[in-house]
Amino acid sequence: MSPTAKSFLSSMIWLALYGQAMAEEANDAPNNTQPLVIPTATCLAPEYRCLPANSQTGDINNAPVIIVADHAEAKANEKAIYRGDVIVTQGNRTVKSDTATLRQPENIVTAEGNVYFHDGEIAVKGKSLQSNLDTEDTTLTDATYNMMCEPGRGQAKRVFKNGTTFYELEDGTYTTCPDNDDSWRFSAGKIEKEDGDIFADLYHARFEILDTPIFYLPYLRVPVEDGRLTGFLYPSISWNDNDGVEISTPFYWNIHPQADMLITPKYMSNRGLFMTMEPNYLTRAGSGGMTFEYMGEDKLYPNIDKSWGFNWRHSGIQNHWKYDVDYSQVSDISYFSRHTDSRVGSREDNTLLQTGDVSYRDVNWDSTLSVRNFQSLSPNTSVYRLLPQLAMNYYRPELGYGMGFSMPAQISKFATDNDSKPDALRINLEPTLVLPYNLPWLSASAEGKVYYTYYDQSNIEGVTGYNGETLDSTVSRAVPMARLHGMVTLEREGALFGNSYTQTLEPQVQYLYIQDVDQSGIYNPVNYAGGGYDTARLQTDYYGLFRANQFSSVDYINPANQFTVGAASRFFDDAYKERFNVAFGQIYYLDTPSNQDETSINYSAWAIESELNVNDKLFVRGSLEYDSNLSNLQFGNATVEYRDGGFFAQTSYRYVSKDYISSTIGANNLDLITEDGISQAGLVTGFPITDSVNFTGQYFHDLTQDLMLENQLGITYTSACWVIGLHYNEYLMARSNINNPAVYDNSISLSFSLLGLGANAGFGYSTGSGNALGYRSPFGLKN
Repeated sequence: MSPTAKSFLSSMIWLALYGQAMAEEANDAPNNTQPLVIPTATCLAPEYRCLPANSQTGDINNAPVIIVADHAEAKANEKAIYRGDVIVTQGNRTVKSDTATLRQPENIVTAEGNVYFHDGEIAVKGKSLQSNLDTEDTTLTDATYNMMCEPGRGQAKRVFKNGTTFYELEDGTYTTCPDNDDSWRFSAGKIEKEDGDIFADLYHARFEILDTPIFYLPYLRVPVEDGRLTGFLYPSISWNDNDGVEISTPFYWNIHPQADMLITPKYMSNRGLFMTMEPNYLTRAGSGGMTFEYMGEDKLYPNIDKSWGFNWRHSGIQNHWKYDVDYSQVSDISYFSRHTDSRVGSREDNTLLQTGDVSYRDVNWDSTLSVRNFQSLSPNTSVYRLLPQLAMNYYRPELGYGMGFSMPAQISKFATDNDSKPDALRINLEPTLVLPYNLPWLSASAEGKVYYTYYDQSNIEGVTGYNGETLDSTVSRAVPMARLHGMVTLEREGALFGNSYTQTLEPQVQYLYIQDVDQSGIYNPVNYAGGGYDTARLQTDYYGLFRANQFSSVDYINPANQFTVGAASRFFDDAYKERFNVAFGQIYYLDTPSNQDETSINYSAWAIESELNVNDKLFVRGSLEYDSNLSNLQFGNATVEYRDGGFFAQTSYRYVSKDYISSTIGANNLDLITEDGISQAGLVTGFPITDSVNFTGQYFHDLTQDLMLENQLGITYTSACWVIGLHYNEYLMARSNINNPAVYDNSISLSFSLLGLGANAGFGYSTGSGNALGYRSPFGLKN
């Protein structure tokens, strides 16, 4: 709309200043002009193509102007008249009309009859145009416009440009639907757009569907270009069992080019008003944002007096420095059970994270100062705070003979509010030497390390270790470690499913020795459920078999005298794309660690992983750990997916035995959590019913407890310029133990979006709430 008036005015100025001489030249020497290419069904002239302003090169205002007309005449100091197929071109700009007139001394340009303008971004047709060259006021009547580089078209009885201030349309319309599609449009008695503004102001606006008015607003702002501007965004509406009907009306505040805020009041018919404010900022020290949530009165929970949540996140890099902050807090431990769609913070092990890190990095060393706190979301949660930790690392990767040296170090202060647990200061050093040896077909390394750890433990009265040992107020421990690792890569031409492939075989072997050292004086050192101050047992998989320490930190260093043997095989097609792999391995213990039963078996469970990609349509991925000693499957998972065009279906299954949960996680009251471990299956699918209608659905079920976990269905209709969808979601919210009934939440959401009006242009543009499981990619092959 608006660029047309401005560009058309510029063309008329060129016409007035240079038109007479050039028109005469064109009539005298017609063979020197470039003929206009008329578009046909198979040929689209350049003037009818999208050419964004940012892709244009050079100064178009200084490009030569070419005028072609059947007849030109001029009378000095009165007027110049061009008649008959007047065509003005300059660069990618084209102006056409039946006649064009310049009147002097008024300096008024008039173009009449089949007026047409095109500049690569917009095309306009009109009945007449009049422009005052002194004031730059321009009027275009009976205009029809089409955006060339993005959806958008409309009409206006009159287009008026007031100098360089603003553009105004009388009886104007705007839609992103294609020609001959009147699905929806905005109509207004007057449309204004400030010069450089990304929004248009509509007065006495109507939203029409199939030429039928749906709603009327005295004033409305709609986006017509990309950018940010203060104003209301599109509302959303949904329904669920607990909250009832939900209506949200987000408001965007463009505070500054480097700061903004989203304010979202949400009214819930069963509960009341819930407010969310989300400011964001950008500074030299990085970017970040905050989330504030507040509810003063909750009709569904009258015993709760005010609930609120807060989160601040920041990250940035400046010279050698790096900053990261993620701090969250809520009013009470049941906050997230009442506000399931809360946007506050990160949750981990039933706690809310409160972390901050400042790092400095140089050529051969780096350091990080960390603070890690938590807000417990359970009355029985007891978590250690890290207040603070200073981690440093010095590394020299290229010493003599290719040897590398590193010295990780930590000084950590742990504190807890639980009087039955000690506090501690821990200092840990890990001087490490690595000697690699590599050939095209061989990768080998020798590594030596010493774990040296010092503890100063307080509040240890009455506190014992995992096996009832008495804790020491000060403990120092030195644990030497040696590791030899080698892997060979063999290659041959092979076959898979009747096709030729390049196959690799990658056997590897590792010897690991970690001295068995008395660690009983350290708090909870041998708790396989995870223990100590920041230590938990890591899950075993094929790649984890070759890990030195089977725990996440250093409060317990597992002794080892063992060989690990494994092998992987991969198949690559003619394009060197990996189509299939399988890997398997096992640990063989030479000594039984002192913390284990002397009668224990001398080898671990088998760990197996595999992936398959058939023609980029059928995908399979799975892994398992099988204990041949007990003839028992400890855990396993599998995912199968088929994709073809717009159709996909994914089924998944995962299993974890109860004994494996007990030995690795060690959950208290495990019998109240599960009868026989975890056994869950799910299906996620989506497919087109017609060219415009799509279906999505997912279902997850707990086979052990015979319990539905989540069920979601959705239907979406998509046209050329709008989308509407209806979604239903039912999911498990809470279950205190297997003897109590399950608690579910149901929700229905209606989504509607106007395509071409920017992100979230509609209400309820979502696929439902509470989606906890959902689709996950089963395919991890790296190509």
